[in-house]
Amino acid sequence: MGLTKEEKIEIVTKFGTTEKDSGKPEVQIAILTKRINELSANHFSKFKKDTHSRTGLLKMVGKRRKLLRYLENKDVTRYRKIVKELELRK
Repeated sequence: MGLTKEEKIEIVTKFGTTEKDSGKPEVQIAILTKRINELSANHFSKFKKDTHSRTGLLKMVGKRRKLLRYLENKDVTRYRKIVKELELRK
């Protein structure tokens, strides 16, 4: 199941400058992280052989990786802040 409207608004207000600012890389990374965590934790524990959803998951992971790389090249402090808040790197 996808994100609800309330969850998405909460993420946008937390990581964006305004509540309609969904274009910032931080907001996009946070939304993708939430979707990836929900899909990998809930869906794949029930449906282990769902290869179509696994393909979508891998595409989301790749998109998040590209956004993180872009943010790292553009502004390292923003990159470190988002990685720390979302606990992406160990």
